Amino acid sequence: MKAVVMHEYGGPEVLKYEGFADPVPIKGEVLIRVAAASINPVDLLQRSGETRSYMPVEFPGVIGWDVSGTVIGLGADVREFSVGDRVFAWAFHTYAELCAVKTTILAKIPDGIDLVDAAALPLVTMTGSQLISVASGVKPGQTVLVSGAAGSVARAAVRTAKDKGAIVIAGVLKRQLDQAKDTGADQVVALDDKAAFDSLAAVDIVANTVRGTTAEQLLSKVKDGGTFASVTGVPESAKNYLSIRTVAFVSKQDPETLLYMAKAVRDGKLRIPISQKLPLQEARQGHVAFAKGAGGKILLLA
Repeated sequence: MKAVVMHEYGGPEVLKYEGFADPVPIKGEVLIRVAAASINPVDLLQRSGETRSYMPVEFPGVIGWDVSGTVIGLGADVREFSVGDRVFAWAFHTYAELCAVKTTILAKIPDGIDLVDAAALPLVTMTGSQLISVASGVKPGQTVLVSGAAGSVARAAVRTAKDKGAIVIAGVLKRQLDQAKDTGADQVVALDDKAAFDSLAAVDIVANTVRGTTAEQLLSKVKDGGTFASVTGVPESAKNYLSIRTVAFVSKQDPETLLYMAKAVRDGKLRIPISQKLPLQEARQGHVAFAKGAGGKILLLA
């Protein structure tokens, strides 16, 4: 098969489109003919070597965490999937024409979802949804501020919080106010507008997807006894807020959550913007565009 292969850490130039050994599905796995993968922040971190201490790439290696495609082969003891099934997953080694995936992390794409577009959903929607359903402890009627709400992870968090019966404030940058109008939030606020930020009343929960000064400032907007749940870690200044619960959340693969989010997309309740669709061999260009801020998911078509 052809794949995007790394032989070393570095910039986008280390992504080489070349021949690579076909994966062989073992017991409990299926072989997928990849329709698309998508680019996530973790891909750039793996490529650069920033995550090598806890997530090393075995060279030559293939990165990529999202995949959609069609089942073309079955490993031993696979019963729940058949050849021809349209599937998607948060998997690994997905920048390739073929990918072997464990059935325990795989889901069938619901009718009404495009096969290629499905690749935009797994990692971001599971992360955002679990930030609310697992990490936040939200209860109906509580107020949740979701930061970075123009982004894909936060969009999924907004949708899940609304489904949980919360009152949701979408926090964005001033230049993103129009983009955030379709998130389904009850209110949209520019977090980089000092007057708007200062006028915000304290909330029960901050579901945080951003880093830096904004994340630190948002700690001050959590009520005593409330929760600051974050996918970017907990700011150092959290030690000054002993009256609130802080959660540094790490999501996990969960096909049920993925199906829940995909159905929300299909039913028009959630939109995950897609900014570009590039051939797999243009993965370098995709990484460059992603680093510049593409304004939506970038898909790599195999």
